Amino acid sequence: MFESLSSAAEKSGLPPGSLVHVGEVHKHEHKISVVNYNKSTLKKHTVKSIEELLAYKTTDTITWVIVDGLKEVSIIDAIGQHFDIHALVLEDILNTHQRPKFEEFDDYLFIVLKAISLGHEEFNVEYEQISLLILNNFVFTFKEKPDEIFDPILNRLNNDKSQIRNLGADYLAYIIMDTVVDEYFALQDTFDELIESVEDDLLTNPSTKTLSKIQKFKRELIFLRRSISPLRELLAAIQRSESPLLDEKTRRYFGDIYDHAIRIIEAMESYRDLIAGMLDIYLSSVSNKMNETMKILTVFASIFIPLTFIAGVYGMNFEYMPELKWRWSYPALWLVFIGVSVFLLRFFKKKKWL
Repeated sequence: MFESLSSAAEKSGLPPGSLVHVGEVHKHEHKISVVNYNKSTLKKHTVKSIEELLAYKTTDTITWVIVDGLKEVSIIDAIGQHFDIHALVLEDILNTHQRPKFEEFDDYLFIVLKAISLGHEEFNVEYEQISLLILNNFVFTFKEKPDEIFDPILNRLNNDKSQIRNLGADYLAYIIMDTVVDEYFALQDTFDELIESVEDDLLTNPSTKTLSKIQKFKRELIFLRRSISPLRELLAAIQRSESPLLDEKTRRYFGDIYDHAIRIIEAMESYRDLIAGMLDIYLSSVSNKMNETMKILTVFASIFIPLTFIAGVYGMNFEYMPELKWRWSYPALWLVFIGVSVFLLRFFKKKKWL
């Protein structure tokens, strides 16, 4: 078993199909959950090894296998051996830096997409790669860590009248993908609120903190677009697929996910324009603030220029300056200073420079 690598670049030199986990290693117990069901029966349990799943190959039930954690490479390897999965597909499952995609094979379909959620910190977006293998009556789901994203599906399975219980593995795959994509709308709502708050800051009191938020949004938006934009191509490929593993009726459901994905992608595109506009507004606000400061300083400098000139003239050490010997020359000079200052202030106000 190879150790986990933090980046795909570290795999340089290994032969194609080498099973190496690439990505963050989460500290949790490795778990394989199995949900076996049909219209009349439902069984949920965990297994220790993939060999325990072989008995379900000969049944007419749908078997959903959820693998939480990817650091145990031997489990992925066992799935490949017992279910005849290509080594390059197994390699892609273990590489959590994959781009969302859809690949079609004779006996199975392979789908990669990203689950996106908000962390506990302010606008800290967390990404998780979810891979799906769709076989005849089998669906394998591979996640990086345990979470509650599939709890709504598991609850729906408890209802024997649920549509999931009456349809095949392709419909289960649709429900899984729809659940993941629906999480994007929660992220979109949060993004709307945060952008609105930043816009308010820009109009009232733009600061370096505001700029930091804008830059963070811009950076996160790049990762979001990288994770969401390929969904359009992925879902279009599913709808074009002629695989017997996808029922004609189920393809129409994938069209619904396609519509949701388009809405999210368009929102991401609009956010890019909004953030670019906010950055321009911030720079303009800072520039205007600087201009206002410079205008005030220029006004005061303009007032003191004539006063400095007068003080400089009478500060010269010439002997024949009759004003220096006048009794009222000092208070008269102050009257001139005050008069010039008042005149200039009134002039600047009249011109609306103050």
